[in-house]
Amino acid sequence: MSYLVTVFTLAAIYGLFSLGLNLQWGLGGLVNFGHVAFMTIGAYTVALLTRSGGMPWGLALLIGIALAGILGVIIGLTTLRLREDYLAIVTIGMAEIVRLITNNEEWLTQGTRGVFGYTIPLVGAVPPPVYNSLFALVLALTIGVIFWRLEWLARSPWGRVLKAIREDETVAIALGKDVFVYKLQAFVLGGMVAALAGAFLAWQLKAVYPSTFSALITFEAWTIVAIGGAGNNLGVLVGALFYQFYTTIPRFLPEAIKQSLGGAGSKRCKLF
Repeated sequence: MSYLVTVFTLAAIYGLFSLGLNLQWGLGGLVNFGHVAFMTIGAYTVALLTRSGGMPWGLALLIGIALAGILGVIIGLTTLRLREDYLAIVTIGMAEIVRLITNNEEWLTQGTRGVFGYTIPLVGAVPPPVYNSLFALVLALTIGVIFWRLEWLARSPWGRVLKAIREDETVAIALGKDVFVYKLQAFVLGGMVAALAGAFLAWQLKAVYPSTFSALITFEAWTIVAIGGAGNNLGVLVGALFYQFYTTIPRFLPEAIKQSLGGAGSKRCKLF
C-alpha cells in the first residue's frame, strides 16, 4: 500500500506539472519546451529557503511561485512574439540555463551535491506510518483546487479568447484583442503551476539535484498532455496516472518482456 501511495503521489505531481503546460499549450497554443525550468525554480526555492530550519515552508512556497512568475514574465517578454518553432528553441535553451546554474553555482545551490536537510511539511506533526498517505491527500486537495480554477478560467471570457488565439491569432487581433498580453498571462500562470509542482516534488524526494530536472521532464509532460488531450484538464490528470503506471509496472515484469518494451520506465524508476 505504501508503494502504491508513492506511485499515486508521483503521478499527481506530474499531473499538476502537466496542468501548467496544458494551460500554455492546450489552451493558448504556446509551444514551451522549457517547462521544467519553472519546476526547478519552485523546487530549489523551497529547499534553499527552508534549509536548516530557515524560512517557514509556506512563505518559501509563495516566494517560489512568485519567482517562477517573474521568470515567466522575463521569458515571455522576450519570446512570445516569436514564431512557434523559435519559441520552442528559446524556451528549451532557458530551461538548460536554469539547470546549468543549479549545477555550477555551488555557493547558491550546492551544485551536484544537491540540497537536503530542508523543512518538509507535516514531518514531525503526524506519525510516520500515516505521513505518506496524508501528504498524498494534501496533494490531491491542492490539485483539486488548481483543477477547479483552471476549469473556471477555461470557461471564462479570458479562456475563450485564449482558445481563439490558439485557433487563429489573426482573427483575435482583428477583433481587437491584445494577443500578446493574453499569451503572457497564460505563460506566467502555467509557469506558476509548474513551480507549485516543483515544490511538492522537492518535498516528496526530500533532496533535490540538478540531474532531477533534465529536459526529459518537459517532454514527459508533453506526452501526458498528448495522452489526455490538449485543452482537457481532466484528461491530463488521467494521462498522468496512465503514464506513471506505464513507467512503473515494467520493473515487476520478467526481463524478456522488459526488453520487448524497449526498457520502458527503467530510467524513470532509477530517478525516483
